Amino acid sequence: MTTLADKSLLSGGDNKPPMLEKHLYDSWKSRMELYMMNRPHGRMILASVEKGPLVWPSITEDGVTRLKEYVELTPAEAIQADCDIKAINIILQGLPTEIYALVSQHRVAKDLWEKIKLLMQGTSLTKQERECKLYDEFDKFTYKKGTDSRMYLLYCRILVIL
Repeated sequence: MTTLADKSLLSGGDNKPPMLEKHLYDSWKSRMELYMMNRPHGRMILASVEKGPLVWPSITEDGVTRLKEYVELTPAEAIQADCDIKAINIILQGLPTEIYALVSQHRVAKDLWEKIKLLMQGTSLTKQERECKLYDEFDKFTYKKGTDSRMYLLYCRILVIL
């Protein structure tokens, strides 16, 4: 008997990577990593993202050195080359149009992944500066009777996000 989970897989429920939402980068990153691991050759796909693509081997013929063609790769090398392309494809499919337009020129999954991280989080210094600024604003804000409690709740939510 076919279960509902099996039917969702057959209908394509597992075929789309998670979509990036700008304010939820960390969550998207971990869901993307799990999605990649769940694909065939998932470890190789994730390795392409974290360590970079296959370094194509070269061969020497008649004193001339050249890179191997795809058909000349060993089976393991061919799988890794395919995983490099799958990694780029998975990442790009999980991006909204405005982010896609900014990063689609990258042809290496590792570079693409790092560029998205930089766009979403900024450098660690700018992230730290934003946190400090929010904490300073919160410290200056004190709840007084008669003031707008919605503003106080907004600051509390900001601190929870950090």
